Amino acid sequence: MIGAHVIKTNQLSKSYAAMEAVHSLNLCVGSNRITGFLGRNGAGKSTTIKMLLGMLKPTAGDGTVLGKRIDDPAESLELRRRVAYVSEDKRLYAYMTVEQMLRFTSSFYTDWRMDVARTLLKRFELPPGRKVRSLSKGMRTKLALLLALARRPELLILDEPSEGLDPFGVEQLLEALVAQCSEGTSVFFSSHQIAEVERIADHVCILDRGAWSSMPLWTIYGSPIGRLTWFFRASQTSVSFSSREWRASGPAGIRWRSSPVAMRMPSSNGLAISTPAPLTLRRSD
Repeated sequence: MIGAHVIKTNQLSKSYAAMEAVHSLNLCVGSNRITGFLGRNGAGKSTTIKMLLGMLKPTAGDGTVLGKRIDDPAESLELRRRVAYVSEDKRLYAYMTVEQMLRFTSSFYTDWRMDVARTLLKRFELPPGRKVRSLSKGMRTKLALLLALARRPELLILDEPSEGLDPFGVEQLLEALVAQCSEGTSVFFSSHQIAEVERIADHVCILDRGAWSSMPLWTIYGSPIGRLTWFFRASQTSVSFSSREWRASGPAGIRWRSSPVAMRMPSSNGLAISTPAPLTLRRSD
């Protein structure tokens, strides 16, 4: 058991000479949810993520990921086996084909799901025989995402995952993240695009020159905004949004009345639905 938090830091800091990139960061990221890590370019998001994964050594402070200490080499190695990570620059082996990248990556992970990889390969319209160097920026981004999403990690960490994607690609990404979370994976992704975060995030952490705050998404601006995404497990027989009634009909779908649905994504455990905000959710079984 890893407890209520998949990521927790205590006064985590990183300095480069006279510049302090991250200052005394106390971060708590809950499990079984999608957490957005918001901040302007240069706010320290990538530096924080690299410290969490043991790629950078903190100047001060400490932290844990999945209960493993990030400053302990042995524990850091163990946590990386349980985390899927997509970096900001999304580096891939240019001389390999897409198919070779899939087979090469799958050999490292016991949680690799080839059936999911094949499904995403078709959904993302990636040509298996084409070399990575000849792919467009958007295609390389999709390939990097595929390599992470094809696993079944406990925690998925993505650094600016929508970089290089067109609007349709962003929509595919958001759907994939909701589906991944519905299967039990905690998702932590950085972005400077509020529109992306508000679509799917259950919780938001904001980083700005070392200052941060963590709050429910709909209180960022002091009023409800955008749209909210809910996941209904097959065991939930009835839920209610304000005066509108929604009834789950099992793992394959959901029945509804008198309210529009913007996005529906069935999974093996239930259904994720994105609806206009504000809405009040309560169980009524």
